Amino acid sequence: MAGIGFELKKLFRRKGIFATMRAYGYAGIVCTGPMLLGVLLQVGILVLCSIMGVARANQDLLVCMVTYTLLASLTLTSFLSMPVTRYLADMLYEEREEAILPSFWGSCAILLTSGTVLFGIFLLFSGATLLQGLLCLWLFNVMTVNWNAMSYLTAIKDYRGILCSFAAAIAVAFIAGAAALLLGLPPVEGLLAAVALGYGVMLLWDVVLLHGYFPQGGGSPWAFLRWVDRFLPLALTGLFTDIGLFSHLVIIWAGPIGIQVKGLFYGAPYMDVPALIAFLTVLVTSVNFVVSVEVNFYPRYRDYYSLFNDGGVVGDIIVAEDEMLATLSRELRFTALKQLFVTAACISLESTVLSALPLGFNNLMHGYFRTLCVGYGLYAVGNTVLLILLYFTDYRGAVVSAGAFAGVSTVATALSLLAPQQYYGFGFLVGAAVFFLLALVRLDRFTRNLPYRILSCQPIVAREKAGWFTDLARGLERAELQSERRRGEVPHGPFERAFTSLFLRTKGGSHEHR
Repeated sequence: MAGIGFELKKLFRRKGIFATMRAYGYAGIVCTGPMLLGVLLQVGILVLCSIMGVARANQDLLVCMVTYTLLASLTLTSFLSMPVTRYLADMLYEEREEAILPSFWGSCAILLTSGTVLFGIFLLFSGATLLQGLLCLWLFNVMTVNWNAMSYLTAIKDYRGILCSFAAAIAVAFIAGAAALLLGLPPVEGLLAAVALGYGVMLLWDVVLLHGYFPQGGGSPWAFLRWVDRFLPLALTGLFTDIGLFSHLVIIWAGPIGIQVKGLFYGAPYMDVPALIAFLTVLVTSVNFVVSVEVNFYPRYRDYYSLFNDGGVVGDIIVAEDEMLATLSRELRFTALKQLFVTAACISLESTVLSALPLGFNNLMHGYFRTLCVGYGLYAVGNTVLLILLYFTDYRGAVVSAGAFAGVSTVATALSLLAPQQYYGFGFLVGAAVFFLLALVRLDRFTRNLPYRILSCQPIVAREKAGWFTDLARGLERAELQSERRRGEVPHGPFERAFTSLFLRTKGGSHEHR
């Protein structure tokens, strides 16, 4: 993320309103592109279905399948996302860029193998037809690789290329979906294939970008697994945050307002539609984190820690600490105020705007929207504070805050099912409030005595943390070595061979770092 901050700082130095809009646009695409893509595709599916006269039952089933696939892929990748990002940052810091691309293929292999088994078991008992199940599994695998690739794309400054990949995915999905309906194909199967094709285009584009940026190294594709053991709190933080963010929707599906669409596919339109629109309000904070915190806070943060590494005197350290914390306080305050204004504006205007849209909003849905707007606003600010905790390597505070968010949101939502229906959204609101308060209190306490945290709390002797994932890495490396000896060549997975071949044909170059 620091690399993104540096590049955006260059953009913000340019004068003029269009330069500023361009900088904000790039920040928004890089940080929220996959989420926006999912929302646009969901809305686009509904628009296409309405235009082409698709039956409501098919629309509901299609939305359920895409939603289930989206949440399943996000939950799966959330566990490895932060450790992989930490591994990527460490390799870049150590100038071992040749180890990055193998880790991408290794992490994809782990995610695809485990995800295919778990999601495949669900699909077997979901009530979906064989073709629907295969299409859902295809879409799931493509989404999984895309979410994993986003961790690696943060190191690439080719914003135009990333933007083009999102645009191409949307265009291909819409064109393919319209073609499928015009040709008279089954609507559920045809539109599922169209969405999977759109995400597939983004996958191919992003992989070509990665191959053009990182060198083709011969390092172990399983080395990143050791980082999972070393930074297990990071993995748990990502998983808990994801659970806290989406568990309330799953619980509501099983509640009184939930409907059985088909088999194990459930939905709650009265809650799902307001939640989807309310979730868009966090985009402001997501973009602001990169633009404000990364561009303004990170230079102060870097200068402060460089004094410890470069032998700075005590007086300089104290001054740098005061400047860093003052900048942090100011940027967090601005972030909270921007989110407050956006939330207040959405709540004030929602009755007029949403009633004018053909979404079938009633009084109950208006109430859910207002409640969830406040909840997502608290989550957005709390998540920003959580990321700052990770900056200061307070992994314990981060995992406790995220765990409390997941636990309180899940339990409070389950308990809210015993109350009248108008209170269903308050479970998530309570969880988000606890998340925000815990993270904020933890950050305040942690930053009161930073020199002690940096110097005295560190272990005197470096200790290697090894566990299940380290053992898994060793086992996979031994198996790969044995396979290499049998074949007498350097092993490459089928995905890596295919994309490497595609890259060489399209670029006409070699494996050298560009």
